[in-house]
Amino acid sequence: MDKVFIAGLEVLCTIGAYEWEKGIRQRLVFDLEMDFDCRPAGLADDLVKALDYAAVSQRVIALVESAPVELVETMAERVAALILSEFAVPRVRVRVTKPNAVLQARGGVGVDIVREA
Repeated sequence: MDKVFIAGLEVLCTIGAYEWEKGIRQRLVFDLEMDFDCRPAGLADDLVKALDYAAVSQRVIALVESAPVELVETMAERVAALILSEFAVPRVRVRVTKPNAVLQARGGVGVDIVREA
């Protein structure tokens, strides 16, 4: 199966379990990988037959900005559910990184999940 990916999608949102986090916006970074048959779009050179990564990005940004959550796990589940329900993909991998959650973790911390329709 082919893959369509979106790497390093940065979104500011309200996320955190601690009281001080509930009043600020923090950056999350999303890496998305979606199974999709790219052949029809590639052969026809037709965006209508492609998985529109701009549309996916816009929907994910809107979802992430829409409501505060406490956990990156919750955010990952919501993003996976959105992509599976609104776009024609059988499988999605969602990696959510919270870059500043642990000062000593230079690459950030987070979760990486895989969900199927």
